Amino acid sequence: MKSKIYNLKEVKSRIRFYCAKEDRCQQQVMDKLSDYGVSSSVSEEILLELILEKYVDEERYARSFCSGKFKIKKWGRRKIIFELKKKKVSEVCIQKGLEEIDEIAYLQTLQHLLEKKKSMINDTNQFVRKKKMVDYVVRKGFESDLVWEAIHNI
Repeated sequence: MKSKIYNLKEVKSRIRFYCAKEDRCQQQVMDKLSDYGVSSSVSEEILLELILEKYVDEERYARSFCSGKFKIKKWGRRKIIFELKKKKVSEVCIQKGLEEIDEIAYLQTLQHLLEKKKSMINDTNQFVRKKKMVDYVVRKGFESDLVWEAIHNI
C-alpha cells in the first residue's frame, strides 16, 4: 500500500494526472483516492469535480474499454460485460461501450479464433476437437449460441 497523502491539493494534482494518463472508471478513481488515505466523503467530492472537469467519463471509459479488449485481446462480449460490471460501470454505459464493437468484425474474429485453435489441436476425434475449440472461445467471452453456429461452418 502506498504512503498516505494528506495534502488535499497534492491529492487532487495526483488524481488528475492518474485520470489524464488513461481513461478511468469511477470505481478506479475511488479506489485510488482510498489508497491515498482520503475519506469517502472527500473522495466523492473530488470525484464529482473530476467528472465536471471531464477527467472521468464513465461512458468514454466503457467505449474505450470495449474497443480495446475486443481489438487487442480478442475478448467476447460476455467477458467484457463481466469485467465492466466488476468495475461497477452502469448498464447504460456498458451498452454504449458495446456499440463500439462492429458485428461483422466480431463474427470474423470468432471465426479466426476457431480456425487458429483448430490448427493447434492434434486430436483425431472430431468431437473432442470441436469441444476444445468451443471451450477456448467461450472462455474468451464469446456467446455459446454464436460459437456453435460458427463451429458448424468450419
